[in-house]
Formats: sequence, structure tokens, C-alpha cells
Amino acid sequence: MGLPALAAVVITVLALGYRFYGRYVAAQFRLDDAAVTPAHRKNDGVDFVPTKPFYLFGQHFSAIAAAGPIVGPILACQQFGWLPALLWIGLGVIFIGAVHDASTLVASVRHDARSIAEVVRRHLGRRAWVAILAFIWLALVYVLVAFIDITAGTFATGDADAAGLDFRFNQGGAVALAAVLYLGLALVMGVIDRRWRPPLWLLTVIFVPATLAVVWFGTQHSTWLVLSWRTWVILIIAYCAIASVTPMWLLMQPRGYLGGFVLYGALLIGVIGVFLGGFTIAQPAVSPTATWFGTGAMFPLLFVTIACGACSGFHGLVCSGTTSKQIDREGHCHTIGYGAMLLEAFVALIALATIMIIDGKPTGGPTKIYSEGLGRFITLLIGDSPEHRLVATTFGAMALSTFIFDTLDSATRLGRYVLQELFGAEGRVAALLATAVTCAVPLLFLTIGKRGSFQMFWTLFGTSNQLLASLSLLAISVWLYRGGGGRRGQVPWFTLVPMGLILAVTVTSLVLQARPLFTAALGSTPWINGVVAVTLLSLATVLLGYGVAAVRRTAAEPA
Repeated sequence: MGLPALAAVVITVLALGYRFYGRYVAAQFRLDDAAVTPAHRKNDGVDFVPTKPFYLFGQHFSAIAAAGPIVGPILACQQFGWLPALLWIGLGVIFIGAVHDASTLVASVRHDARSIAEVVRRHLGRRAWVAILAFIWLALVYVLVAFIDITAGTFATGDADAAGLDFRFNQGGAVALAAVLYLGLALVMGVIDRRWRPPLWLLTVIFVPATLAVVWFGTQHSTWLVLSWRTWVILIIAYCAIASVTPMWLLMQPRGYLGGFVLYGALLIGVIGVFLGGFTIAQPAVSPTATWFGTGAMFPLLFVTIACGACSGFHGLVCSGTTSKQIDREGHCHTIGYGAMLLEAFVALIALATIMIIDGKPTGGPTKIYSEGLGRFITLLIGDSPEHRLVATTFGAMALSTFIFDTLDSATRLGRYVLQELFGAEGRVAALLATAVTCAVPLLFLTIGKRGSFQMFWTLFGTSNQLLASLSLLAISVWLYRGGGGRRGQVPWFTLVPMGLILAVTVTSLVLQARPLFTAALGSTPWINGVVAVTLLSLATVLLGYGVAAVRRTAAEPA
């Protein structure tokens, strides 16, 4: 089967999944468009803002479609081959990942737009609530460490081969300049929209082309922002801190909207490249060195390496932390929660295609493979001259950094929410302190670490991320069993089975990653990973115990 036929099969499967299984999941919650959502009930113009579904879909999609569905599939293909990766992405997203996203979004909307931790507190108890908040915060720290490292590395690449051109070209500088200008455009758009309320189509006509123009501008002035990796780490963390305490309308909403078009553009380019580029599959379907079980084997590493491409607990934090505060009607939860996750799976498919078409052993990291692969697709449209190739690869890298930027400040904002919720602290001072603590840990990790450290943290990042999804599904299953969907006492198999499958995968992975705690040098990265793995295992065990206890209490109560 060729690449176009394979992609067509995957798209068809995803579409059928949305049409049939997605509707089945939505029906279990009995969504009611007449219900008043928290966005209306608590509208404050900052965090709680009723938002049009098209606008919110772009923001939500931008927030969840970060580096995970790009880096994970590429790493998985390098280790195990493209077929296992593709099967897990396609089936995992329909029956697990999208179910998780839609369920957490609905649960949050029906719990006053509070976080998934509040669902845990109400149905599993206060001690379980403390445990899940600690777990969430640790998972968010790993999100920040991995994605800040990747972004800083993208911005700090050296001079590229610019044969045939009469100017020096630094791809990292070009991407960095384009990204900074993109954030500036988002700020301007946010101010204009807030002050003058122009129609959305007018803002789109002006700012979407401007976003594309900054990519070209970055290639023409690629040496303006040539900085070291460590400097970019500090600057990106400073950005995260500032962006996480700004009003939603000023940066997060317009940036998410514009970022959505970059994502859509990358998807469209990917479709053109896959179906019209004439590329063939050159990588093996299954790697000859891949094994099925044990350390470094498909089970469990394939599943946690792909991470966000099939299932992500971080998505639940976005759903219950920011998106639920902007849902206009309950019915939109299906389109935004379930639909956006399926679209992210397509992002993962495009990322997988960029490595599948490489002849021989792929060289370079996932960022290089993706930006060059997307660049090859773009040259089909704009030509293959040296300058066109620079613009094309810069757009590919810019697209990746855009995906990540849209997640970084969301993760920092969510980290602030979690700490404030844990300590019951409100007000501006509490928000600033919570932000400082959330940013301090990744700053410490990365300033004492080395460039590319994310590869040492990636497996634990993916594991903690998916284990969080499993624990979220546990809380939602208990809520549904207690009557959250109007069916008290009925076992919610559509959430319970995915919870069990992901729990088995992630617990196995954590056990394997805990071993270096007893063998690695004190203070080394493997040792730190071992400590975190044991901590996460302990917290998960506590939560599972409280979940079982809550179900037993409900079963013992009279109907």
C-alpha cells in the first residue's frame, strides 16, 4: 500500500470514529444546549468568556497540538517502525484519547468549570484531591521542561547551507524572529478586538496573511535574534511567566486563533505532500531491532513515546482549566473535545509521514526531520529554488514552535491554577507567587542541564502524561457511576476500559523507570527520573485506592 492510500484509510477511520463512536460518547452524557454554562454564569471578561465554537476550536486545538504529536511519532518510528505507531495513533485516539478529552471537558463544564481535581475532590475525597493536584503539577513541570528545551533548541540552530544565496542564513534565528513577531501580532489583534470589536472575518483577513508574512521576514533577517540555547531557555521561561498572568483576551485567545491557522496550514500542506507529492514509503513497517516486551520494547515504550498523538492527560487539563470556561453551549463539547483530538491524530500522521519518506537511516532529531519533511511538501507549491527551500523549512520549524508556544503558556497558567487551588490562595499576589514557583523548577532543570535533555525526560514525560489521563478517566468513571450522566449505578465501560488499559501501560513504564533510583549516581538525570517515577507511582496508587472506595460506597447506598 502506498502513502496516499494509507493516509486515505487513516482519514476514513478517523472520520467514521467521529461520526459514530464520538456521537455514542456524547450521548452517554446527555448534552443539553439549553443548560447555562459557566462561561455565561460566571462571565468576567478575563477567564470566563463565552466564545464562538470556531474561535474556541482554534484556540483549544492550538493549546493541545504541541510537540507531542510531532516528536512522539517520529521517535516511535525510529525505534519501532511506522506500522505500530500508526496503529496506536489511529485506534488509541478514537477509543481512548478523544474519549478522555470529551469526557474531561463535559465533566468540567458540569462542575462549574473547575479542574479535573475538583471532580476528584467531590467524588473521591479531599485526600485524593491533594494527591491528584500534586500529580498534575509534577506532570505540568515535565511538560514545561520538555517543550521549553525543544523550543530553545529550535531557536538556537546554527547557520544553514545557503548555497545559491548572497546572504548569511541562520535557521534558528529566522524561526525565532518569526515566532516573536507572531506573538506581537497576537497582542495587537487582541487589543484591536477588545477595543473596537471588528468582525472576526476582518481580523482574519488582516492577521492570518500577516502571520505568514513574518515567516518570510524571518528568513530575510535571520541574524537579528541569534542567541544561545541557554539564553533562549531563560527568555522562554520569562515569556511563560508573563503570558500566564495576562488576560485571556490579550494574548491567549488571539494567539490560539492565529496558531490554529498555522496548524491548519501545516495540515493542508501535509495533505498536499502526502497525496500529490509522489513520495513513497521508504522506512520499514516494523523495525528489525524492535522487541515486544521488556526494557526498551514496544510494550510499554511505544505507547508512552507517542504520548499526545494518541492519548494525553495534559489535554484534560486544558479542557478543564481553560476551554471549559469558554464553552458557549454543552453541545460544543463534542466538536471541541472529541473532534480536536482526532484532528491532532492527523497532525501525528503528517509528522509520521515526514520520516516515512526518508531513504535510509534518518539523521538528526525530530525537529530537524519534521521541519525538513514539511519543507519538502511546501516546495511542491512554491518551487524548489534555494530561497524557496529556506522559506519552506523555516515555515516547518515555525509551525512546530507555534504548536509548542501555544502549549507553554497554557501549561504555566494551568500550573498556577493548580497551586492556587491546592493552597486555597486567591488574588494577584498569590497568582504571581504560584507562577514563580511553577517556572522556577523547569528553569532549575534546564539551566543546570544540557541542550537536548528532553530526550532523557521524554519517556517519563509521556508516562506521566498518559497516567494522568488514566487517573482523570478514573475520576470521571466514579462520577458517572454516581449518576453524573443520569445513569446512577451503571458501569461506564466507555471510560473504564480505556482507564484500565492506559493504567497497565503506564504503571509498567514507571516500574521500569524507577530502577535507576537504586543504580544510578545520586543527582543524575536517571536518578531524578527514578525518584519522580516512584513518586508518581505512589500518588497513582493512592488515587486508585480512593476510587475503589468511592465506588464501594456508592454501591452500598440505596438506589
